[in-house]
Amino acid sequence: MSHPDFIKSYAGFLFDMDGTILNSIAAAERVWGRWALRQGLDLEAFLPTMHGKRGIDTISGLNLPGIDPVTEAEEILRGEIEDVEGVIAIDGAAEFLASLPPNRWAIVTSAPIDLARARLAAAGIPQPTIMVTAEDVSVGKPDPQGYLLGAERIGASASEMLVFEDVQAGVTAGEAAGADVMVITATHQHVLATQHPTLLDYRQIAVKTTADGRLRIVAR
Repeated sequence: MSHPDFIKSYAGFLFDMDGTILNSIAAAERVWGRWALRQGLDLEAFLPTMHGKRGIDTISGLNLPGIDPVTEAEEILRGEIEDVEGVIAIDGAAEFLASLPPNRWAIVTSAPIDLARARLAAAGIPQPTIMVTAEDVSVGKPDPQGYLLGAERIGASASEMLVFEDVQAGVTAGEAAGADVMVITATHQHVLATQHPTLLDYRQIAVKTTADGRLRIVAR
């Protein structure tokens, strides 16, 4: 992470969940993989496209004949809630989140609330005071609606927020909201081309509260 990014302070932090504070790739790909095979999809081509978006948006975008996206998304959701085996926290994430003032950070996830809570519990990550989930928005990422709502619930403008993300749909959402973006690379198998600062995980950083009550990231 480049030095200028340590200098700026923020009113709050907004975190994506999957791939950003926890790794649920194995569980998600097991459930989505079974569904994709039933639909006759090419797994290698399909699986990378379903991360970071609402299930209903992923299914709707496929335009599969004879498929009701609402029904299919509900079935996949049940499977994902039941299968949290191997869901683990990104290194240092639980400790970093626990160190933040509870009313100054939020999770903004494309997952529905029940799945989000199940995965956070499985990963040993504290349940946030403020959370924006799939049910809270009419349009999912890359639309900025979720991040705008997260900032509103913290009580500041999105331009005063630092968004933590891992995939392009979420990065685009953070940019469109007017926030600064930090890209977490812990789960990346391929480099995400980005002009934003990147961070492998949370072990190298801590947070300091400034004299005026804002949050600033510092190196550990």
